[in-house]
Amino acid sequence: MLFSGLLLALLWLFQIVFLDSFYKSIKTRTLKSSGDMVVRNIESQGLAELVDQIAVQNNVSIRIVDSQGNELLKESTESYNRFIDLPAWQLQDFYNRAQQNGGILFEQFSKESFDFTKKDGEFPLYIGKVPGKAEFMMESMIYVRTLEKSDGTSVMVLLHSQISPVNSTVETLRVQFIYIAAIMLVLSLLLALGISRLISAPIVQINRTAKLLATGNYDVRFTGQGYLEIRELRDTLNYAAVELSKVEALRRELIANISHDLRTPLTMITGYAEVMRDLPGENTPENVQIIIDEAKRLSVLVTDILDLSKLQAGVQTLNLSVYNLTQDVRDIISRYAKLTEQRGYHINFISGENVYVRADQVKISQVIYNLINNAINYTGEDKQVTVCQSVSGNKVKIEIIDTGEGIPADKLPYIWDRYYKVDKVHKRSTVGTGLGLSIVRAVLELHHAAFSVISTEGQGSIFWFELERVEPEEIVVQ
Repeated sequence: MLFSGLLLALLWLFQIVFLDSFYKSIKTRTLKSSGDMVVRNIESQGLAELVDQIAVQNNVSIRIVDSQGNELLKESTESYNRFIDLPAWQLQDFYNRAQQNGGILFEQFSKESFDFTKKDGEFPLYIGKVPGKAEFMMESMIYVRTLEKSDGTSVMVLLHSQISPVNSTVETLRVQFIYIAAIMLVLSLLLALGISRLISAPIVQINRTAKLLATGNYDVRFTGQGYLEIRELRDTLNYAAVELSKVEALRRELIANISHDLRTPLTMITGYAEVMRDLPGENTPENVQIIIDEAKRLSVLVTDILDLSKLQAGVQTLNLSVYNLTQDVRDIISRYAKLTEQRGYHINFISGENVYVRADQVKISQVIYNLINNAINYTGEDKQVTVCQSVSGNKVKIEIIDTGEGIPADKLPYIWDRYYKVDKVHKRSTVGTGLGLSIVRAVLELHHAAFSVISTEGQGSIFWFELERVEPEEIVVQ
């Protein structure tokens, strides 16, 4: 409605209020451009044809006279025009005034400026018999150019144009404008109502559904048709609802898993402590060691949860240093000696030269620990885990290979996601907390390192990551 009102206001200003001004401005520009065209072609062989063409096209009268007032050429298409009959002495007056003004003279005469009686020392613009009232006269304008031809003769070019009254035209336009304004306002109102309903109705429905989503009802589905943006908003919110429902399900599963992992060592600690308290002779180093081991398991679980939260929140920073990655992997594997002896696991490390990297040693060690723990948990009956180091160009790749059941192809994109677990049946891990892969992903992303997994069902999995190597001579001894 506001746009329609603005459009109507512009129409009113340009077609009614300023119509007379625009009309006079256009007539003035046309008259001057016509006179300039004649002056430029004053010595042309086709001057007569040009003057005739300009007079017909622009509805102007043109006279070309010499400095003595002798007629050289004249052409007129105006119906009522005394300009053609101006006497020589009046033409001389125009010539003199034009010369005084630098060869150019432009005058516009309104109806009020017409003088029908000749006074001493003055002369009227129009001579002869004219109507007795000024309102019957039309306004007019005269454009005069004086110049000297190549043969030395001075000539004067005069152009005259009448300004037709626009009162009747303005009145006609005013009446038409009233009808047009009424029709446009009604149509604008109907269009505004239609568009508002088309836009607002689906938005109202989407808003109502969004309030249900905010209450935790993730089964809602958004509907909405119409404009492309509304359909895109509908699809985006539907996608968000589906993803939120997945996150909620995974959150509940995580809480259940963590609760189980917390409850198990707590039960063990409580049980052994009560046995040691109530039964004589049970205060043995073995029972104390079990309590210590379960307490360490609780500590590792809480630490992993805190590390994952910090990494995902982006508040963890890297403490970069240059160190021997190959030796670090050897040291990590050596710490699994007790596990390999007692439970029969075999961890093989295949490496070549010692490779140095610039990274956060503590966090990369945590990545390797978690990947080895994950491989131990899911390796096959042969209990074989292989850690392989390979160098390609300026990259070093670490691969952790198990011989387990593998991961289904449709699950591979999700194993790094927080809360995600391929095996939905909870089991207490042999080592680790079950949050390892989420921590691995967060740490490697923090290092901007490439990583992935290759897995085939029934043939095990290969988890790998790459870091940029550093040449030994680049190491700065501190």
